[in-house]
Amino acid sequence: MKEIRNIAIIAHVDHGKTTLVDKILYQSELFHEKDEKKELILDNNDLERERGITILSKNVSVEYKGTKINIIDTPGHADFGGEVERVLNMADGVLLLVDAFEGPMPQTRYVLGKAIALGLKPIVVVNKVDKENCRPEEVQEMVFDLMCNLDATEDQLDFPTVYGSAKNGWMSAHWEDQKEDVTYLLDQVIEHIPTPEIVEGTTQMQITSIDYSNYIGRIAVGRVSRGMLKANSPVSLVKRDGTIAKSRIKELFVFTGLGKEKVDEVQCGDLCALNGIEDFNIGDTVADFENPEGLVPMDIDEPTMSMLFTINTSPFFGKEGDFVTSRHLRDRLFKETEKNLALRVEETESPDAYTVYGRGVLHLSVLIETMRREGYELQVGKPRVIIKEVDGVKHEPIEMMTIDVPEATAGKVIELINMRKGEMTVMEPRNDLMHLEFEIPSRGIIGLRNSILTISAGEAIMAHRFLHFAPWKGEIPSRSKGVLIVHETGTSIPFALNKLQDRGHFFIPPGVEVYEGQVIGEHNRDNDLIVNVTKTKKMSNMRSSGADDKVKIAPPLIMSLEQAMEYIDDDEYVELTPKNIRLRKIYLKEHERKRGKGVIA
Repeated sequence: MKEIRNIAIIAHVDHGKTTLVDKILYQSELFHEKDEKKELILDNNDLERERGITILSKNVSVEYKGTKINIIDTPGHADFGGEVERVLNMADGVLLLVDAFEGPMPQTRYVLGKAIALGLKPIVVVNKVDKENCRPEEVQEMVFDLMCNLDATEDQLDFPTVYGSAKNGWMSAHWEDQKEDVTYLLDQVIEHIPTPEIVEGTTQMQITSIDYSNYIGRIAVGRVSRGMLKANSPVSLVKRDGTIAKSRIKELFVFTGLGKEKVDEVQCGDLCALNGIEDFNIGDTVADFENPEGLVPMDIDEPTMSMLFTINTSPFFGKEGDFVTSRHLRDRLFKETEKNLALRVEETESPDAYTVYGRGVLHLSVLIETMRREGYELQVGKPRVIIKEVDGVKHEPIEMMTIDVPEATAGKVIELINMRKGEMTVMEPRNDLMHLEFEIPSRGIIGLRNSILTISAGEAIMAHRFLHFAPWKGEIPSRSKGVLIVHETGTSIPFALNKLQDRGHFFIPPGVEVYEGQVIGEHNRDNDLIVNVTKTKKMSNMRSSGADDKVKIAPPLIMSLEQAMEYIDDDEYVELTPKNIRLRKIYLKEHERKRGKGVIA
């Protein structure tokens, strides 16, 4: 039997997890630096590359000194906590990556808390020690304090620390002692991470993620926690609700490098993938055929936010997308819940609309953006937080938020967050920035990022994570400005936009198709204004000086998907097609808006 180590890499967003895994792959000579393009091997999804974040956890394995090391790269965002919690069940230890300047961040605490509760052994990697102003020793102390706060055991607190720079491809025992490669880190993994416990007995493997192949269909991925699995053998599938279905494993795979290798059997403690089982979901257990015993289904944190998803009903319906009907939308959303554990979908009274529950705006926006790129057309409503009744009292989700801002703008940021019912818990200087921590309702975070970046001239660094449910904090002021609404369907004309510039700023450039009821800009005042942007200049046979001046139009504010979701009000939708993101009123016609007072419950 081969020696095995199962490790998960956990860290805050952008602290270098995926970069480090890439360097380990080069170290094991699965790839050569000369083959390297300036792209990360693991973040191979377009959305991940564009945003520079990991969304889906990945499994790879490398051979080092005769030992097989299975590495699981996890997302750093708390919005993808459902991903993280599942994959930590497959590991025996974790590499905790921390930025040598920033130190532990909210998401670091969140994921590390999950790992420590599962009893996993940590190795701390202080990354980016080549940064200016870095403070590796201080950061190492901060990690130790954090682990104490999270009730780590004596063994977990006795963690080894590795210093280095994943970007430059080296790791060492001391941050000033630069080495040639990352072998020191791999040596620490073999020395400190325990080998999987070999448990004799009947087969047990919990399905922790689902893969898909166009050739063989759905593939179950998990870790053999007892006994062993054999290809082409009969098994029982114990579902989350306790029901048992008889089935048969067709093919078995183990992870080697970036791919999978077909094998006849998988030993206890190894990670594997299998196909042939029908109708399985995450959390189900693959067990012995004659004496099936299910494992305890994993707990996943509850969603904190909901959004209405509905079919596209705008006048431009069906022009750009391939999937536009309610059947398409329904099938796609329910298919997503099979592998996205933190997501829930409920049908509404309308046959064309669904309520989707998720872990935050980013979690939901990644699903929406993925669907958009697959060719779906849909509309989404304003994100709403989930309210719970506890002993007759209304409770809402509260988040812990950290913001690092230049000292000059800290006062304005604190004032803005106080208006949104945030309470400051920490304020301390960190080098040239002021570090602020708040407890703030999730409602208060919707739309906050844009305001904070505006106040701080783009220099603020903001992060947040779910804390708990607490009694309702009261009303929070919403968007203070009205919007500019299109009067009639047509094409936006430069002449018309120029004449309306003093009324507000636009979200569209000249020369685009618009329809009645579409939101195309923000009004300077607090009321909505209907504008005619399709009006052309009337020609006459008289000439006057200055009449033919060139038109000068300010550049439009083009919103990203998250910005659009956070901007809209209760009576508006974001319309999404493969080519466009548009804002619109739910009621397109003026008289309908007046009759319905513009608000849909």
